[in-house]
Amino acid sequence: MHVQQWILLAIMAVCGAAVIGSYIHGFSTHPGGAEALWGGVTGGMRILNYVLMLLAVFGFFAFSYWLFFSINPDNVQIADRFGYWLFFIIFLVILIPSALWMPLTFSYMSNPSTGLWIGIRIVLALVGIGSLALLWAILAISPRETGIAYWFAVGGAAAFSVQTAVMDTFIWPALFTA
Repeated sequence: MHVQQWILLAIMAVCGAAVIGSYIHGFSTHPGGAEALWGGVTGGMRILNYVLMLLAVFGFFAFSYWLFFSINPDNVQIADRFGYWLFFIIFLVILIPSALWMPLTFSYMSNPSTGLWIGIRIVLALVGIGSLALLWAILAISPRETGIAYWFAVGGAAAFSVQTAVMDTFIWPALFTA
């Protein structure tokens, strides 16, 4: 792997551990909290969310595989302006707010306030924006990839974007009740 891919892997490992750690901490300090986090999301919308979350997880692995094993960072140009390093920023925008969502949401459920709700909406929007930026970067990359790994990366980024930019940013907050 190229040094830039190692840097991206480090960003994903450290920030991904923070996301997972925030979930472990949240669930261990709030027994039964998983159900509470659904708020008003019930029935068919919850099933749809489960399916989309599963597709987003598989998508994450698909575009990660492509970023690490299918492209050469030295040759990459995104929109003829940016290099592979743009993925560093995109993943920071996705992962740092992701690590903040659960602590903010549990804080809001314990002590609802406008400031916490705005904070939750901001972190969800940042993740959604980051996921859309990821999809755009993959589509705008040159040289253009044509293999199956590229198309799995595109599909994976699209699934990840639907989950984070649509379901998490707009649907969940509209239905959430503390």
